[in-house]
Amino acid sequence: MLLCVSVSHRTADFDLLGRLSEAVTASSPTALLDDRRAHGAVLVATCNRVEAYLDVPPGADTSIAEATLRTLAGAARLPNDTLRGRAEVLAGAPALHHLFAVTSGLESIAVGEEEIAGQVRRAYEAARETGSTTPELDTAFQRAAKVSRDVRAATAIGKQGRSLVQFALQLAGTRVTDWRQTRALIVGTGNYAATTVAALRTLGVSELAVYSLTGRAGQFSDRYGVRAENDLREAVAKAEVVITCTNTYSVGVDDIADDSRRTIIDLGLPRNVDPAVGRLPGVELMDLELIATHARLPMLAPDATARELVSSAAGAFAAEQVAAPAIVALRRHVFDALDSELTRLASKSVPPEQAAAVTEALRHFAGALLHDPTQRARDLAAGGRVGHFEAGLAAVFGIDPAPEAGTVTPLRPAVGESGAAEAGSA
Repeated sequence: MLLCVSVSHRTADFDLLGRLSEAVTASSPTALLDDRRAHGAVLVATCNRVEAYLDVPPGADTSIAEATLRTLAGAARLPNDTLRGRAEVLAGAPALHHLFAVTSGLESIAVGEEEIAGQVRRAYEAARETGSTTPELDTAFQRAAKVSRDVRAATAIGKQGRSLVQFALQLAGTRVTDWRQTRALIVGTGNYAATTVAALRTLGVSELAVYSLTGRAGQFSDRYGVRAENDLREAVAKAEVVITCTNTYSVGVDDIADDSRRTIIDLGLPRNVDPAVGRLPGVELMDLELIATHARLPMLAPDATARELVSSAAGAFAAEQVAAPAIVALRRHVFDALDSELTRLASKSVPPEQAAAVTEALRHFAGALLHDPTQRARDLAAGGRVGHFEAGLAAVFGIDPAPEAGTVTPLRPAVGESGAAEAGSA
């Protein structure tokens, strides 16, 4: 069963999110598997959420969620009960729906942002590299990626091409007279930095510089055609707009050389810019908390079509999960019978070429024969009537579709505490 433990900008403040994000970035998903009860785990950390997705046995979700909260708190060096009331716990179908919505950008600060799908994908790939995923997690995350693509292809969200960077620059635009005459500095060279370069160039910015705490400015400069800076204080002094997007603290009061008017946009989690910088003369500091406040405006809400697509996809996937044991049992019954016939055929003096052709034809026939019953099982499961299909299997074939160890476990409604009144957000 899929379990999601989520701490987001809707359930916690950004200082707490920053501490969690920093801890999770330095951790492996395998840290959540220490008690051996969870079969697999994926850790997702973005600029406004930290989430653990786990494959857990039915009935163990509440205790594993509690253990996960303690593990996350411990990694961030927080008291064990710190995350109580600041986290949302979802299990079964609601957890799956949440994963689909997050990956599609519907729960982001900037609704529909394009970066989140890549962030979720990289988190999943990192978990696979550490060996902490399971077939159930693989299927869920791969389907989430497909749903995200479908949402972008079929709704206004895809046409708008939203991103957190673009939204932040839109807010900053009220403070900029002419982007074409503006000198901009990007602090950081990660994925957000590349997105920021593209967004600034769309606005007409031509004087672009980059600074990297890790010495990668030169490489980034060569790739994206921007000027590399080696001294942060000097680089900030030249810029009128500074965008920070790293995973660590980078800009402090001492890095501001004068009181010239400049806008600093902090897109980092944990925060990249000392809040005291915002109190300096001439500085307008826009951090994630401020950006999130503006992002709650009604006109930025996701459209109904996107929500409906996600809900429909989650429902269909959940139905597949519920029907899976019965479908697997039917397929096993049919292919076991087929294998018996093929074994009998092999015992006869049949030319190899003829035997191969017969084998291929029979397997194709078996697959075609199973297609309609398989779809019928999923349709019945979607209507809450998979028991009718299971009863039919038992009556006609004597098949017991009870799930066995290692097969797909049916998803069920959410259980456990919820620290928030509404779903968490990307």
